[in-house]
Amino acid sequence: MLRAITALLVCQLVGELTALVLRLPVPGPVIGMFLLFLVLLARRGVPRPLQDTAAGLLGNLSLLFVPAGVGVVAHLARLSDEALPIAVALVGSTVLAIAVTAWIMAALLRRTGRSGGPPS
Repeated sequence: MLRAITALLVCQLVGELTALVLRLPVPGPVIGMFLLFLVLLARRGVPRPLQDTAAGLLGNLSLLFVPAGVGVVAHLARLSDEALPIAVALVGSTVLAIAVTAWIMAALLRRTGRSGGPPS
């Protein structure tokens, strides 16, 4: 378990350093997760200790949202002042995500020659 956590943290550290040194607009943990993905692809699988550690972390994932919740409460006044732009951004990004997903799905269905209807 200690090696698996160390591997996850090393990937995050490498991602953070990469984002910092190359001044990328992508968060370091996202780069680290992508690097971990590439390593796991090269290994052609996920080692059992890493699976167990990841399952344990995911089982307690809700605890990681506590700091974010505290931040929201700490800035309630600002959030209420900017409620309209926040609501527009949330609704707009949701609609855009659904539209792009539908467009990609339709393109993939056309590419495979399927109609996209219910199975017959």
